[in-house]
Amino acid sequence: MNPWQQLQHKMIPFAGIGTLSRKWREEEENIVFTNGCFDLIHRGHIDYLAKAAGMGTKLIIGLNTDASVQRIKGANRPLQDEISRAMVLASFFFTDAVVLFEEDTPYNLIREIMPDILVKGADYNEQDIVGYDLVTAAGGLVKTLEYLPGYSTTAIMNRIRQEGGV
Repeated sequence: MNPWQQLQHKMIPFAGIGTLSRKWREEEENIVFTNGCFDLIHRGHIDYLAKAAGMGTKLIIGLNTDASVQRIKGANRPLQDEISRAMVLASFFFTDAVVLFEEDTPYNLIREIMPDILVKGADYNEQDIVGYDLVTAAGGLVKTLEYLPGYSTTAIMNRIRQEGGV
């Protein structure tokens, strides 16, 4: 498989992720799931995702669609379209699958995947993380990771505005 095919192979439709997750589970893979908008990929995202990937053997990233990002972040977001964001995420060697989801939360996606480990940033309390009930009821773990200070899309955009950029 050439690099382009490998990239495309990691971009999984919502309808296919349950089958893939079950296959990996049968192969005794340890599935880690996280999600986000991942608009304007930066060092903080890479740090977070690489650490999340290290918690298991397969990393699935749930990615908010453009419409979902607009509802959450406002009319001026996302800065990049969903396919561009998905391709960037799929290009990371530690990413095994990227799945777009339309809802504002990944609850239905988590129900479909049933990850062994659900990961979010440490700005969340574990019990408040969407999907906590599903994952813990199935015997899975919910973990949080510290963010790299100063690295968020909003912080970067604000810094550029202050410097007279955008």
